[in-house]
Amino acid sequence: MLQQTTVATVTPRFLRFVERWPTVEALAQAPVEQVLQEWAGLGYYARARNLIACARAVVESGDFPDDEAGLRRLPGIGAYTAAAIAAIAFGKDATPIDTNVERVAARFHGLTDKAEIKIAAENMTPAGRAGDFAQAMMDLGSALCRPKAPLCGTCPLAIDCRAFALGMPEAFPAPKPRKLRPQKHGVAWWIEQDGHVWLVRRPAKGMLGGMAALPGPDWQDQPLASPPLARVRHVFTHFALDLVVSTRSQPVGEGWWHPIDGLGEAGLPTLYRRATDAVLAMRTALAA
Repeated sequence: MLQQTTVATVTPRFLRFVERWPTVEALAQAPVEQVLQEWAGLGYYARARNLIACARAVVESGDFPDDEAGLRRLPGIGAYTAAAIAAIAFGKDATPIDTNVERVAARFHGLTDKAEIKIAAENMTPAGRAGDFAQAMMDLGSALCRPKAPLCGTCPLAIDCRAFALGMPEAFPAPKPRKLRPQKHGVAWWIEQDGHVWLVRRPAKGMLGGMAALPGPDWQDQPLASPPLARVRHVFTHFALDLVVSTRSQPVGEGWWHPIDGLGEAGLPTLYRRATDAVLAMRTALAA
């Protein structure tokens, strides 16, 4: 959950999640739809699908692999996560490199090349203490060696830090070039009968895969002509979406009727929760 999501947002959701599925075995047996519903609002929903697949793979094999190579073979486990689990959970000599670790190593050695920074971080990792070292570097980068306005005056590494000696810590690592975020357009249909709205489940693969949603056509590069009931703008990692909510009389696709007064329990991702909220807010304003 902490991949791409803040600690403040994750903490209550994590506690609720592990209370509901306290073991790997329990999670492996959970229906995908229930896990996705519990994940609603956290974003990056491929993480939830990978988590279920990973739990099922672990249960099928009988145990967790305890080295980087074995962990990499599990669904959703990449280089960083495999190294972090190997070092922190299993005490292996591995170097997980997140943005904080990368920033500390880059500044300490005065490096801008990613390959050189990786080697430097690996060389800094003490044998037998990789887990402690990784967590210390993560905390140091988060609390003191911040991207902007680093607190060099209180940093225990400042005396030997190359970037601090040069008087330009924010120059390391090299800033990433800004990419232009593409714009997409979409339509969601509000189909209502007897206090219920028609919801569908998005395709398993792709954006918001497997999540509950208002029905509608695929998102396009150009605006789609549709009379607006409400509008929302949502920014994903790789593009921005302008979504128009329009009315329609008959159900579309496979789905279910959901009580309008129970939409909070529908497991809608943030985009569609904002869309339904916009419709309901518009109704309230017109009724006032």
